[in-house]
Amino acid sequence: MMKIAYSPCPNDTFVFHAWAHGLIPGAPELDITYADIDITNGLAASGKGPDVLKISYAALPWVLDEYALIPCGGALGRGCGPLVLTSGEQPGAASGANAAVPNPARLSGRTIAVPSERSTAYLLFRLWAAQAVPSGVGEIVVLPFDQIMPAVRDGKVDAGLVIHEARFTYPTYGLSLMRDLGTWWEEDTGLPIPLGAIIARRSLDLVSIAQWTQQSVQYAWAHPDASRQYVMSHAQEMSPEVTDAHINLYVNQYTESLGEDGYAAVAALLGRAAKEGLVPEIAPSLLR
Repeated sequence: MMKIAYSPCPNDTFVFHAWAHGLIPGAPELDITYADIDITNGLAASGKGPDVLKISYAALPWVLDEYALIPCGGALGRGCGPLVLTSGEQPGAASGANAAVPNPARLSGRTIAVPSERSTAYLLFRLWAAQAVPSGVGEIVVLPFDQIMPAVRDGKVDAGLVIHEARFTYPTYGLSLMRDLGTWWEEDTGLPIPLGAIIARRSLDLVSIAQWTQQSVQYAWAHPDASRQYVMSHAQEMSPEVTDAHINLYVNQYTESLGEDGYAAVAALLGRAAKEGLVPEIAPSLLR
């Protein structure tokens, strides 16, 4: 039996449904822990984590001695980046096609809620803020991702960094978009956004783990309705429409295979972050 930890989010349950249900020939049975990304990041860094995990790409530099990056099963993409949200309408912002990006200087010295300080979302936020808020943001508060939008709405924090299905649901909280960090990253680099990575202990058969993961992705695409009950049972009260949108956004060509663009995106993110002192510098050879 192989121990694995991934989130209950629809993209992860969709990807691993086939393997989790014994539908991949030759793949070992899985002992699954469902956990938020902040928890899996911590498990990997502790050295006491399971055999295979879904973590943030931002957490990779701390775990690459023990774990290897699996080149499939993760979340990269375009148009799927984290969002910086504030409450209410942005002062002076136009509407419609001519709407201007709200002034990020409003975040100077403010309290920002984030889902993890070792998440790709947070890394992108710090890289963006270094350019957009040169005077610096204020206090960073870590909250579970499903608590961030209510905290912004209720005035407990000044802004929130959100991920996952929040990009589809934030208007229902009366919140406003300050910046789509995925759009910023793509405009700045031309590369997809590296969000979540699958890693496995270096002592294991990494080639087989990659094959089983890829086969699970391919099964999910070939049988899109087979996983629906499993996905919805873990979807945290999401509507079927939001669940489908979530899967369609985060499960894509890079989930099946990182490819050269995927590896370039990961190297660019971690390289920039290392230059800013946000993560330890790593040798590019450790990514493959």
